[in-house]
Amino acid sequence: MSLFACIEPVRYEGPHTRNDLAYRVYDRDRLVLGKRMEDWLRPAVCYWHSFNWPGTDMFGGGTLERPWLGSPVTEAMAEEKLDAAFDFLERLGVRYFTFHDVDVMATAASPRQHEGNLRRIEERIAAKIAATGVKLLWGTANLFSHPRYAGGAATSPDPEVFAWAAVQVRGCLETTHRLGGENYVLWGGREGYDSLLNTDLRGELDRYGRFLSMVVEHKHRIGFKGTILLEPKPFEPTKHQYDRDVAAVCGFLQRYGLAQEVKVNIEVNHATLAGLDFEHEVAAARACGVFGSIDINRGDPRNGWDTDQFPNNAQELVPALVQLIEDGGFTSGGFNFDAKLRRQSVDPADLYLAHIGGIDTLARALLAAADVVTEGALARLRDERYRGWRSELGRRIVSGELTLASLADLAAERGLDPAFRSGRQELAESLIARHCKY
Repeated sequence: MSLFACIEPVRYEGPHTRNDLAYRVYDRDRLVLGKRMEDWLRPAVCYWHSFNWPGTDMFGGGTLERPWLGSPVTEAMAEEKLDAAFDFLERLGVRYFTFHDVDVMATAASPRQHEGNLRRIEERIAAKIAATGVKLLWGTANLFSHPRYAGGAATSPDPEVFAWAAVQVRGCLETTHRLGGENYVLWGGREGYDSLLNTDLRGELDRYGRFLSMVVEHKHRIGFKGTILLEPKPFEPTKHQYDRDVAAVCGFLQRYGLAQEVKVNIEVNHATLAGLDFEHEVAAARACGVFGSIDINRGDPRNGWDTDQFPNNAQELVPALVQLIEDGGFTSGGFNFDAKLRRQSVDPADLYLAHIGGIDTLARALLAAADVVTEGALARLRDERYRGWRSELGRRIVSGELTLASLADLAAERGLDPAFRSGRQELAESLIARHCKY
């Protein structure tokens, strides 16, 4: 029997239920601004933290019961893990999952063995998908855990490591394609440096750009219609990572001619580690035209590292959800719970409780954001603040009709003396807070 089979299927029971293993807010078929709640949120369970993480930290060994983990992982262990994962997904009532290649497969010692092990478990995953209707939001290759990647993968000083990474990415991209995955993610966990003293920064960036170009080329070669995503993070495990935030990724993509091919997978905790608000990263991605998907795990404000905790504060998420609604929702992306249990949360039920709470938090934020958008006061406030750009002067500046010199002359001739007007920030913030009643 599966480790997680002790729980009855999780259902929506409404805000007054006393059942901790039920949804209070997340009613997947509820219509919100004409779209089902599930279609707005597209929640996904990640394979690595949920089923592949034993509860270790830098000071202690694993605390979580995961009988399918070992060193090496055998095919029998990989199949037991797969059975447990899909049993969990079905009982939770979530339609999407995400995975790294090494999460799902038996341990491999060579490139050929890696390819073979991945293909064998792929057949089992395909059967599970067909039987359950669960879908793959995205796949990705783990290019950071093995010691060979200590100096990076695409940015490694060793071309043989670069080649090993190509084996993994080709295999995982093709597996994602055959499984009907809607995206493919590259997280450059070690694509950066610990010291500039021994780093050829320009060369590493060029090789990173070449690697990503090769991935895009192969995507088109095999006919994969999903989106290629890069995931920004400022540091950890390296001192500095090249894809530190959305703005850095946008510049990188433009430099290497990939701005029309690659989008971003934004993580809440990565944004805060970069000293940025989560909604800022969403806004930056929208402004650059690269918004793709979201990892919805938070950090602890007292810690300076990536704690990967489940979300529990709906009000903090509302500004980002407002932007999502304004864009009409995800295309191929979704909200992936790249979050892990705390080491003391050792009961199998804890994994359900964490996801139920996180999904309900997202649902609360969605409903509040829908109210904000429907009311329209925030949009009107923003529109009013920029009304001057709809004037004749504003139009002439934006259109390019005026040069710097002619604009300066015009300002002097008119004796412009613009009055400073309130930005009304406190009102904007209160408009968010007043709708967080769910």
